[in-house]
Amino acid sequence: MSADGTDGGMWKADVAVAGGGMAGLTLALALASAGVSVTVVERDDPGAWADDAFDGRVSAIAAGSRRVLETLGAWAAMARAAEPILDIRVTDDDQPFLLHFGHEELGAGPLGHIVENRVIRAALAAAVKAEDRIRLLAPAGIAAVERDRRSATLTLGDGRHVTAALLVGADGRGSLVRESAGISQTHWRYDQAAVVTTVIHDRPHEGTAEERFLAAGPFAILPMTDDEAGRHRSSIVWTERANLVPAYLDLGVPDFDAEIGARFGDHLGAVRASGPRWSYPLGLNLAETYIAERLALIGDAAHGIHPIAGQGLNLGIRDAAALAQVVVDNRRLGLDFGMTTALEGYERWRRFDNVALAATTDILNRLFSNTFGPLRLARGLGLAAVGRIGPARRLFMREAMGLAGDLPRLVRGEAL
Repeated sequence: MSADGTDGGMWKADVAVAGGGMAGLTLALALASAGVSVTVVERDDPGAWADDAFDGRVSAIAAGSRRVLETLGAWAAMARAAEPILDIRVTDDDQPFLLHFGHEELGAGPLGHIVENRVIRAALAAAVKAEDRIRLLAPAGIAAVERDRRSATLTLGDGRHVTAALLVGADGRGSLVRESAGISQTHWRYDQAAVVTTVIHDRPHEGTAEERFLAAGPFAILPMTDDEAGRHRSSIVWTERANLVPAYLDLGVPDFDAEIGARFGDHLGAVRASGPRWSYPLGLNLAETYIAERLALIGDAAHGIHPIAGQGLNLGIRDAAALAQVVVDNRRLGLDFGMTTALEGYERWRRFDNVALAATTDILNRLFSNTFGPLRLARGLGLAAVGRIGPARRLFMREAMGLAGDLPRLVRGEAL
């Protein structure tokens, strides 16, 4: 055994996970909770994850995803920084039509929580560090991926190797693991980019998340916890035409605040940006398949969608919960969980959900990102109709909470 704990430079585990993002670490915790050994290879330094300069975004943690994190012991570390979503309001530009979801209607607690990505990452990293069955190699780059009938092997940039019965690609939209397997994908870029920043406002948001459909794209106002000085905060995800975003990012403070205020409105009093400004290109990608021999894809490596519904991370968490259940159940039966036949259940389970939501977000973005008068009237009437039909409204709410369909045990709040 070498000084770094390897066997001749070879790390061995039941499962190797390429990518230590939020979906990858959730999967590692889920597997380890059922006795599966996991090695995670992550290119970034975990020491930077808690810094708001690393990732200025927030995520909407749906109720089902919160159950997963609670069951895996990661929720407590982020709970104080998690703002409950009590209401969701959807409007179409300046039209009077309104779609409203209130948490009291289902009686199942908050619709979800808004948490800063850096807080989620730090909480997951702490839970991983406390788990003896997980080895996190970071920062570490992957130089090569090899698979055969018996195992998968990652060759790291420093010459070390990681071998496992199953390799999971959780390495994002540009997944090296997906490309190494020759898995093609459907993908396109929207002529849009998202501007993300935190804003301070005079009045409390009362746990209300807002989605406003404007001509250039949706403008989301997501409630955050108050800062240390007691100031009321929200995160905005401002979808704009991609060619205009650089100019908006370069605006001086008064002009940038004025642009935000024009879209935000004055219902929470004066609003002003606080902290860094970020921008992210927007697009859609769907892998042709999620599995191959000794390989499975989760999260953005398998699917990346428009943020219009705030469901990207929730899809990744449900992927992790489903794949962990398939692996653990096959392992308990004494089956080889890395074989394609063993992984087919995972793909069948998750593909329809992911493709359906990707298609829905794509259609919604195209439908609402325009100023064609008759179409605006029709979609406004559609929002109002959904709001008035109780069963339809409650179905939308359960879908948004991640509580509809065939749920993995972890999403139901049950241990593996």
